[in-house]
Amino acid sequence: MFERPDVGERAIVVHIDFSSHEETEDPDEFQELVASAGVESVGLVTGSRKQPSPRLFVGEGKLEEIRDAVAAHEADVVLFNHALSPSQERNIERELKCRVLDRTGVILDIFAQRARTHEGKLQVELAQLEHMSTRLVRGWTHLERQKGGIGLRGPGETQLETDRRLLRERIKSIHKRLEKVRRQRNQGRRARKRADIPTVSLVGYTNAGKSTLFNHITTSSVYAADQLFATLDPTLRRLELPDIGPVVLADTVGFIRHLPHKLVEAFRATLEETIEATLLLHIIDCHDSRRDENMEQVEEVLAEIGADEVPVLQVFNKIDLLDNFTPRIERNEDGLPVRVWLSAVTGEGIQGLFDAIVERLAEDVIHQFVLLGPRDGKLRALLHQAGSVLSEEHRDSGDTVLEVRLQYRDWLQLLSRAGSQESDIRLDAREA
Repeated sequence: MFERPDVGERAIVVHIDFSSHEETEDPDEFQELVASAGVESVGLVTGSRKQPSPRLFVGEGKLEEIRDAVAAHEADVVLFNHALSPSQERNIERELKCRVLDRTGVILDIFAQRARTHEGKLQVELAQLEHMSTRLVRGWTHLERQKGGIGLRGPGETQLETDRRLLRERIKSIHKRLEKVRRQRNQGRRARKRADIPTVSLVGYTNAGKSTLFNHITTSSVYAADQLFATLDPTLRRLELPDIGPVVLADTVGFIRHLPHKLVEAFRATLEETIEATLLLHIIDCHDSRRDENMEQVEEVLAEIGADEVPVLQVFNKIDLLDNFTPRIERNEDGLPVRVWLSAVTGEGIQGLFDAIVERLAEDVIHQFVLLGPRDGKLRALLHQAGSVLSEEHRDSGDTVLEVRLQYRDWLQLLSRAGSQESDIRLDAREA
């Protein structure tokens, strides 16, 4: 929609530290973003200012330095590790005579390349259009004229107004289609809730190893790579866990610091798998130097989408990159697993993760010795059929003692099917 040079493969990266800003972007992370976008970073321009310039974001001297770097490296695009206003972006483009993108533009470009499903492509297009709508004013200045010709004379509609209208109509259309996707997802979630199937959702900072772990657990082939935003489209797989039964595991898009709000909004249909989850697995790259900051960013996004109340199990991944570190489970004062250390690449600690998930999901599992009489034959048969009987002992009196282990809700369902009441069931005094 913009008459500007196509984005090339060679980029000058600009990173400025502002003393007035408490939180600064990470230049190394931005270099990874640039590489993930398939662009070669041929030069890095850094500097420091008290605050951004309203017109050009950087000072005249720094702009000259960027211009020299573009000429020296024959760069096609300048990428800023910051959020630029539409006017700043346009002013810098006019001065440098080349394409300029800010941090949000780079992230949107990566998302556009990675989206695979129809839903993912719709979400990316929505985010792009909403980002573009703020830039139309300076994108179409050369077309600020009215339509003419026979039958079209008069006030008419400027080209800019036409494009705004077309954008609004397309955005409205995508919202409708995504709403349909959201309804379909809700139907699937309601069906799982009716069947009492828990959902475990993987969340975490981008490139923490979510998809690698997902593939290891489910033996599926979700795209996984050592790059930012390798996964955009949610993937669901069904697992069978002891004591729990069927569980749905969901792999989701990774988070990043200062993730553009429009992207969070666009991917809300995807992120609802996180909001509605029974348990979140927060995957953390334990080898990353900014591990704690990344964890805070994920928690901020979870709070933004309303998932901060969902129970969380932290999974510290990539222990194979640490020296002499063995997998382990850490527990809180109540003995509940809160942190698992593992390697998704080597498989070390995966069994510990399964055990921890089962413990967190099976907080209502009962383990008891039940005393059944001859009249309780149907309940005995149902318990055997459900695979919940650990041991069985027959007494001379004709009674049977069953050692049973199952979820409390399943216990109540089996009692109901057998036509029995919980108050009628005798428990053996021994410890389970």
